[in-house]
Amino acid sequence: MAKKYEFDYDLIVIGSGAGGSAAATIAAREGKRVAIIESDAFGGDSPNWGDIPTKALLHAAILFDEARHGARFGLRSSTLGYNYPSIRAWKDLAVKRTGAGGNRSYYEKQGISAYAGSAHFLSPNEISVNRRHLSANYFLIATGSQWIIPDIPGLETIKYLTPRTILETIRPPKSLLIIGGGDMGVEIAQLMAIFGTKVYIVEKASRLLPHHDSEVGELIERVLGEQKGVTTLTHSRVVSVEKDGLLKRVIISRAGTEKSVKVDEVLVAAGRAPVVDMGLENAGIKFTAKGIDVNEYLQTNVKHIFAAGDVLGRNSHTHTALLESHVVANNVIRRNKITPDYTGTPEVIFTHPGIATVGLSEDDCVKRDLPINKAIAPLNIIARSNTSDFRDGFVKIITDKKGVVLGASIVAPHASEMIHELALAVKHKLTAADIASTPHAFLSWSEAVRVAAGKLS
Repeated sequence: MAKKYEFDYDLIVIGSGAGGSAAATIAAREGKRVAIIESDAFGGDSPNWGDIPTKALLHAAILFDEARHGARFGLRSSTLGYNYPSIRAWKDLAVKRTGAGGNRSYYEKQGISAYAGSAHFLSPNEISVNRRHLSANYFLIATGSQWIIPDIPGLETIKYLTPRTILETIRPPKSLLIIGGGDMGVEIAQLMAIFGTKVYIVEKASRLLPHHDSEVGELIERVLGEQKGVTTLTHSRVVSVEKDGLLKRVIISRAGTEKSVKVDEVLVAAGRAPVVDMGLENAGIKFTAKGIDVNEYLQTNVKHIFAAGDVLGRNSHTHTALLESHVVANNVIRRNKITPDYTGTPEVIFTHPGIATVGLSEDDCVKRDLPINKAIAPLNIIARSNTSDFRDGFVKIITDKKGVVLGASIVAPHASEMIHELALAVKHKLTAADIASTPHAFLSWSEAVRVAAGKLS
């Protein structure tokens, strides 16, 4: 006799991005009956409109920029040009190669039921999708986040861009005003400026990248300004936007005075908000507009319903969402519950020079009243800066009074690769002396890490 199941599925995963896909795949491999629901493109933000396409475009842009400035090395490259439709075709190829974008069939091949549509909770064990009712023993909510559209008068009257829609523009605009000087704001500013766009960034904080150490934002502002002609307006906010012929007129308030800027396009990159509109109250789940509340095992207050990724409201990264998804899979399948260990999780911004940080920032330490030591090694003190003719950047390391590494920031070419030895140090409580005494290859950028650590040991 066929086994009778109380519910349609063992696990229903809502959202097929990094926070949902790993758990769905692991549970299916363990023989569980799994469904995954996606209201947009399968694969979620990262492979479709986030990390993959933007980094593919940035790679092409930085290569073009480096080659164009090759005269100092004896290269005749000043007449170099580009074809933007071909660059977009390269971006599409990178997305296709990665294979995680629009990958509904990937789930179905693994025996996972894939539903396209919006999920809505009817009760703690039942949801509806496209008028179908589905039930499960467990749920994982991994609906991610979306760009916040700020409440700016006139914004609704113009066609504005977001970091998602700018990927599809036919050509870079002549001029662009970016609202928000965070990670995505500076990446897009550099990308467009390299292709000849006149870029303005409006940021309400006192510096770009306000969540990072002050030296990081200050250096990137200088690099973008001096080398790419980007105008950064800090301590500023957009008061209103209006059409002005074919252009857009943006009124900006800065230190009590108003000025107006005319641009071809306006891009909104002023933060993201979790997607929590799915009838959570019908399941009795505690949440706010800032995200869903979970315990250390990533369970909501309704114990069989878990949440992971950006929907938690922590502005996490793709690699953090993947970590959480693995934890949820374990906690659904196994008796012994585990908790995610975020120690030593790096953050990376793919500008040139790259930006990478790990552990506590100086502001974090000040807020926690932690007595610290810190040291900065500018890139121009290592030999590699001479052979590559690149001097804009540094390595900064923060330790406690015993020399244990608490955090670090790197602004350098290949910062995303250099950060991992410092991530290892933060995760395993190594000291600056441990790093300084480890041989670092001559003529690698990582020598700057050894020099900064040496100042603290």
